[in-house]
Amino acid sequence: MTERAAAPLVDLGEGRLRDMDQAGIDTAVLSVTTPGLQQFPEAEAVALQAPTNDVLADAVRRHPDRFQGFATLATSSPAAAAGELGRCIADLGLHGVMLHTMAGNDFLDDKRYWDIFEAADHHRAPVYLHPSRPAAAVDTTYYRGLGDSVDGILGTGAPGWHYQTGIALLRLILAGVFDRFPNLRIILGHWGEMVLFYLDRIAVLDRFASLQRPLIDYFHTNVYVTPGGIASHRYLRWAIEVVGVDRVMHASDYPFNSPQDFAARDFVTTAPLERDDQEKIAYRNWDNVIGHIQR
Repeated sequence: MTERAAAPLVDLGEGRLRDMDQAGIDTAVLSVTTPGLQQFPEAEAVALQAPTNDVLADAVRRHPDRFQGFATLATSSPAAAAGELGRCIADLGLHGVMLHTMAGNDFLDDKRYWDIFEAADHHRAPVYLHPSRPAAAVDTTYYRGLGDSVDGILGTGAPGWHYQTGIALLRLILAGVFDRFPNLRIILGHWGEMVLFYLDRIAVLDRFASLQRPLIDYFHTNVYVTPGGIASHRYLRWAIEVVGVDRVMHASDYPFNSPQDFAARDFVTTAPLERDDQEKIAYRNWDNVIGHIQR
Protein backbone atom coordinates (compact mmCIF):
# COMPACT_ATOMS: atom_id res chain seq x y z
CA MET A 1 0.00 0.00 0.00
CA THR A 2 2.75 2.47 0.95
CA GLU A 3 4.75 1.71 -2.20
CA ARG A 4 1.67 2.25 -4.37
CA ALA A 5 1.03 5.59 -2.69
CA ALA A 6 4.60 6.92 -2.79
CA ALA A 7 4.51 8.53 -6.22
CA PRO A 8 0.99 10.03 -5.92
CA LEU A 9 1.87 11.49 -2.52
CA VAL A 10 4.39 13.89 -4.07
CA ASP A 11 2.36 14.62 -7.19
CA LEU A 12 0.80 18.03 -6.64
CA GLY A 13 -0.18 18.52 -10.25
CA GLU A 14 -1.77 16.78 -13.19
CA GLY A 15 -1.63 13.20 -11.95
CA ARG A 16 -3.45 14.04 -8.75
CA LEU A 17 -5.99 16.17 -10.60
CA ARG A 18 -6.65 13.32 -13.00
CA ASP A 19 -7.26 10.90 -10.14
CA MET A 20 -9.53 13.43 -8.44
CA ASP A 21 -11.59 13.74 -11.60
CA GLN A 22 -11.87 9.97 -11.84
CA ALA A 23 -13.11 9.72 -8.25
CA GLY A 24 -15.48 12.67 -8.59
CA ILE A 25 -13.53 14.91 -6.17
CA ASP A 26 -13.81 18.61 -6.94
CA THR A 27 -11.53 19.88 -4.15
CA ALA A 28 -8.79 18.16 -2.14
CA VAL A 29 -7.24 19.35 1.11
CA LEU A 30 -3.52 18.62 0.85
CA SER A 31 -1.52 17.48 3.88
CA VAL A 32 1.76 15.81 4.77
CA THR A 33 1.28 12.15 5.62
CA THR A 34 2.21 10.58 8.93
CA PRO A 35 4.42 11.23 10.83
CA GLY A 36 4.90 14.67 9.28
CA LEU A 37 7.72 16.46 11.07
CA GLN A 38 6.77 15.10 14.46
CA GLN A 39 9.56 12.53 14.77
CA PHE A 40 12.41 14.82 13.71
CA PRO A 41 14.84 16.44 16.16
CA GLU A 42 13.72 19.93 17.10
CA ALA A 43 16.21 21.95 15.04
CA GLU A 44 15.57 19.89 11.93
CA ALA A 45 11.80 19.96 12.33
CA VAL A 46 11.73 23.73 12.84
CA ALA A 47 13.96 24.28 9.81
CA LEU A 48 11.66 22.18 7.62
CA GLN A 49 8.21 23.37 8.65
CA ALA A 50 8.11 26.70 6.79
CA PRO A 51 9.51 25.35 3.49
CA THR A 52 7.11 22.40 3.67
CA ASN A 53 4.13 24.66 4.15
CA ASP A 54 5.35 26.95 1.38
CA VAL A 55 5.29 23.96 -1.01
CA LEU A 56 1.70 23.18 -0.03
CA ALA A 57 0.66 26.81 -0.38
CA ASP A 58 2.30 27.01 -3.79
CA ALA A 59 0.30 24.00 -4.99
CA VAL A 60 -2.88 25.69 -3.76
CA ARG A 61 -1.98 28.92 -5.58
CA ARG A 62 -1.39 27.01 -8.82
CA HIS A 63 -4.76 25.24 -8.59
CA PRO A 64 -6.93 27.39 -6.29
CA ASP A 65 -10.19 25.84 -7.45
CA ARG A 66 -8.99 22.28 -6.82
CA PHE A 67 -6.59 22.37 -3.85
CA GLN A 68 -6.71 23.59 -0.27
CA GLY A 69 -4.18 22.81 2.43
CA PHE A 70 -3.46 21.82 6.03
CA ALA A 71 -0.27 23.09 7.68
CA THR A 72 2.32 20.68 9.01
CA LEU A 73 4.09 21.66 12.24
CA ALA A 74 7.26 21.00 14.22
CA THR A 75 5.59 19.83 17.41
CA SER A 76 8.97 19.34 19.05
CA SER A 77 9.05 23.15 19.39
CA PRO A 78 5.47 24.09 20.34
CA ALA A 79 6.09 27.85 20.39
CA ALA A 80 7.62 27.78 16.91
CA ALA A 81 4.83 25.50 15.72
CA ALA A 82 2.18 27.89 17.04
CA GLY A 83 3.84 30.80 15.28
CA GLU A 84 4.03 28.84 12.04
CA LEU A 85 0.37 27.92 12.29
CA GLY A 86 -0.46 31.60 12.54
CA ARG A 87 1.61 32.31 9.42
CA CYS A 88 -0.03 29.47 7.54
CA ILE A 89 -3.51 30.77 8.33
CA ALA A 90 -2.94 34.50 8.02
CA ASP A 91 -0.34 34.68 5.24
CA LEU A 92 -0.52 31.43 3.27
CA GLY A 93 -4.29 30.96 3.38
CA LEU A 94 -4.17 27.36 4.56
CA HIS A 95 -7.28 26.01 6.24
CA GLY A 96 -6.00 24.46 9.43
CA VAL A 97 -3.43 21.89 10.49
CA MET A 98 -2.92 18.16 10.40
CA LEU A 99 -1.44 16.85 13.64
CA HIS A 100 -0.42 13.24 14.04
CA THR A 101 -1.19 11.59 17.34
CA MET A 102 2.38 11.09 18.54
CA ALA A 103 5.10 13.70 19.03
CA GLY A 104 8.08 11.45 19.62
CA ASN A 105 6.61 8.97 22.10
CA ASP A 106 4.20 11.52 23.59
CA PHE A 107 0.53 12.22 23.06
CA LEU A 108 -0.35 15.86 22.46
CA ASP A 109 -2.47 16.46 25.57
CA ASP A 110 0.64 17.34 27.61
CA LYS A 111 0.48 21.04 28.44
CA ARG A 112 3.76 21.79 26.71
CA TYR A 113 1.86 21.35 23.41
CA TRP A 114 -1.02 23.64 24.34
CA ASP A 115 0.52 26.62 22.54
CA ILE A 116 -0.45 24.85 19.32
CA PHE A 117 -4.05 24.38 20.40
CA GLU A 118 -4.20 27.96 21.63
CA ALA A 119 -3.17 29.15 18.16
CA ALA A 120 -5.75 26.92 16.49
CA ASP A 121 -8.42 28.13 18.90
CA HIS A 122 -7.45 31.77 18.30
CA HIS A 123 -7.75 31.41 14.54
CA ARG A 124 -10.69 29.00 14.79
CA ALA A 125 -8.69 26.77 12.50
CA PRO A 126 -9.58 23.07 12.46
CA VAL A 127 -7.10 20.41 13.57
CA TYR A 128 -7.23 17.13 11.70
CA LEU A 129 -6.00 14.52 14.19
CA HIS A 130 -4.41 11.76 12.12
CA PRO A 131 -2.96 8.41 13.22
CA SER A 132 0.75 7.79 13.51
CA ARG A 133 2.77 4.65 14.17
CA PRO A 134 2.49 3.36 17.74
CA ALA A 135 5.24 3.91 20.26
CA ALA A 136 7.87 1.19 20.17
CA ALA A 137 6.83 -0.41 23.47
CA VAL A 138 3.18 -0.56 22.40
CA ASP A 139 4.12 -1.92 18.99
CA THR A 140 6.22 -4.68 20.53
CA THR A 141 3.63 -5.73 23.10
CA TYR A 142 0.46 -5.54 21.03
CA TYR A 143 1.33 -5.99 17.38
CA ARG A 144 4.39 -8.23 16.97
CA GLY A 145 4.92 -11.96 16.59
CA LEU A 146 2.43 -12.79 13.83
CA GLY A 147 4.72 -12.29 10.84
CA ASP A 148 6.00 -9.07 9.34
CA SER A 149 3.13 -8.44 6.95
CA VAL A 150 0.44 -9.11 9.56
CA ASP A 151 2.33 -7.22 12.28
CA GLY A 152 2.62 -4.13 10.11
CA ILE A 153 -1.04 -3.79 9.21
CA LEU A 154 -2.35 -4.93 12.62
CA GLY A 155 -0.46 -2.09 14.28
CA THR A 156 -1.61 0.51 11.77
CA GLY A 157 -4.65 0.36 9.51
CA ALA A 158 -6.32 -2.76 10.93
CA PRO A 159 -6.83 -1.51 13.59
CA GLY A 160 -3.91 -0.30 15.77
CA TRP A 161 -3.66 3.33 14.86
CA HIS A 162 -7.44 3.81 15.01
CA TYR A 163 -7.48 2.80 18.66
CA GLN A 164 -4.47 5.02 19.21
CA THR A 165 -6.11 8.05 17.65
CA GLY A 166 -9.35 7.52 19.54
CA ILE A 167 -7.35 7.41 22.77
CA ALA A 168 -5.50 10.57 21.69
CA LEU A 169 -8.80 12.43 21.32
CA LEU A 170 -10.10 11.16 24.65
CA ARG A 171 -6.89 12.30 26.31
CA LEU A 172 -7.34 15.79 24.85
CA ILE A 173 -10.87 15.95 26.26
CA LEU A 174 -9.94 14.52 29.66
CA ALA A 175 -6.90 16.80 29.98
CA GLY A 176 -9.22 19.80 29.67
CA VAL A 177 -7.97 21.04 26.30
CA PHE A 178 -11.50 21.85 25.08
CA ASP A 179 -12.47 23.44 28.38
CA ARG A 180 -9.48 25.75 28.03
CA PHE A 181 -9.97 26.32 24.27
CA PRO A 182 -13.72 26.08 23.60
CA ASN A 183 -13.45 27.11 19.94
CA LEU A 184 -11.04 24.30 19.12
CA ARG A 185 -12.39 21.92 16.49
CA ILE A 186 -10.93 18.48 15.91
CA ILE A 187 -11.56 16.37 12.81
CA LEU A 188 -11.21 12.60 13.12
CA GLY A 189 -10.93 10.26 10.16
CA HIS A 190 -12.02 6.63 9.81
CA TRP A 191 -15.51 7.31 11.18
CA GLY A 192 -14.26 8.67 14.48
CA GLU A 193 -11.33 6.32 15.11
CA MET A 194 -13.28 3.62 16.99
CA VAL A 195 -14.50 6.00 19.72
CA LEU A 196 -17.89 6.73 18.18
CA PHE A 197 -18.83 3.06 18.21
CA TYR A 198 -18.27 2.71 21.96
CA LEU A 199 -19.16 6.19 23.12
CA ASP A 200 -22.01 5.20 25.43
CA ARG A 201 -19.60 3.00 27.37
CA ILE A 202 -16.77 5.55 27.32
CA ALA A 203 -19.13 8.08 28.92
CA VAL A 204 -18.57 6.28 32.23
CA LEU A 205 -15.48 8.48 32.46
CA ASP A 206 -17.79 11.30 33.57
CA ARG A 207 -17.78 9.69 37.02
CA PHE A 208 -14.02 10.13 37.31
CA ALA A 209 -13.06 13.17 35.21
CA SER A 210 -13.30 16.81 36.21
CA LEU A 211 -14.78 18.24 33.04
CA GLN A 212 -17.03 21.23 32.59
CA ARG A 213 -19.52 19.21 30.54
CA PRO A 214 -20.47 15.58 29.97
CA LEU A 215 -17.89 13.86 27.80
CA ILE A 216 -20.36 13.15 25.00
CA ASP A 217 -21.09 16.88 24.68
CA TYR A 218 -17.61 17.52 23.29
CA PHE A 219 -18.40 15.23 20.35
CA HIS A 220 -21.42 17.41 19.57
CA THR A 221 -19.58 20.73 19.77
CA ASN A 222 -15.87 20.24 19.08
CA VAL A 223 -15.52 17.10 16.96
CA TYR A 224 -16.16 16.32 13.29
CA VAL A 225 -15.74 12.95 11.63
CA THR A 226 -14.88 11.81 8.12
CA PRO A 227 -14.88 8.39 6.43
CA GLY A 228 -11.12 8.56 5.93
CA GLY A 229 -11.49 6.30 2.94
CA ILE A 230 -13.76 3.67 4.54
CA ALA A 231 -16.66 3.53 2.11
CA SER A 232 -19.39 2.23 4.40
CA HIS A 233 -22.95 3.54 4.38
CA ARG A 234 -23.56 1.53 7.54
CA TYR A 235 -20.83 3.50 9.33
CA LEU A 236 -22.23 6.69 7.82
CA ARG A 237 -25.66 6.00 9.33
CA TRP A 238 -24.07 5.27 12.71
CA ALA A 239 -21.96 8.43 12.66
CA ILE A 240 -25.02 10.54 11.84
CA GLU A 241 -26.96 8.90 14.64
CA VAL A 242 -24.19 9.60 17.17
CA VAL A 243 -22.97 13.10 16.25
CA GLY A 244 -25.49 14.38 13.70
CA VAL A 245 -25.26 15.01 9.98
CA ASP A 246 -23.85 18.51 10.51
CA ARG A 247 -20.66 17.02 11.95
CA VAL A 248 -19.87 14.52 9.19
CA MET A 249 -17.63 15.52 6.27
CA HIS A 250 -16.45 13.54 3.30
CA ALA A 251 -12.77 12.51 2.94
CA SER A 252 -11.25 9.98 0.57
CA ASP A 253 -7.82 9.17 2.13
CA TYR A 254 -6.16 9.51 -1.27
CA PRO A 255 -3.73 8.10 -2.35
CA PHE A 256 -3.95 5.26 0.16
CA ASN A 257 -7.28 4.55 -1.47
CA SER A 258 -7.20 4.75 -5.24
CA PRO A 259 -10.07 6.28 -7.24
CA GLN A 260 -11.13 2.73 -8.08
CA ASP A 261 -11.24 1.81 -4.38
CA PHE A 262 -13.29 4.78 -3.30
CA ALA A 263 -15.38 6.63 -5.89
CA ALA A 264 -16.08 9.63 -3.71
CA ARG A 265 -18.96 11.17 -5.63
CA ASP A 266 -20.73 7.81 -5.94
CA PHE A 267 -20.38 7.19 -2.21
CA VAL A 268 -22.19 10.44 -1.42
CA THR A 269 -24.84 10.35 -4.14
CA THR A 270 -25.82 6.74 -3.35
CA ALA A 271 -25.99 7.33 0.42
CA PRO A 272 -29.51 6.73 1.79
CA LEU A 273 -29.98 10.42 2.64
CA GLU A 274 -31.97 13.38 1.45
CA ARG A 275 -30.19 15.57 -1.10
CA ASP A 276 -29.70 18.34 1.46
CA ASP A 277 -27.85 15.99 3.81
CA GLN A 278 -25.77 14.58 0.96
CA GLU A 279 -24.64 18.11 0.14
CA LYS A 280 -23.77 18.78 3.78
CA ILE A 281 -21.48 15.76 3.84
CA ALA A 282 -20.03 16.44 0.39
CA TYR A 283 -19.01 20.05 0.96
CA ARG A 284 -21.31 22.31 2.95
CA ASN A 285 -20.17 21.21 6.43
CA TRP A 286 -16.54 21.77 5.42
CA ASP A 287 -17.39 25.17 3.94
CA ASN A 288 -19.03 26.07 7.23
CA VAL A 289 -15.94 25.05 9.20
CA ILE A 290 -13.50 27.06 7.10
CA GLY A 291 -15.93 29.96 6.92
CA HIS A 292 -15.30 30.58 10.64
CA ILE A 293 -11.50 30.75 10.35
CA GLN A 294 -10.11 34.05 11.63
CA ARG A 295 -7.29 35.18 9.35
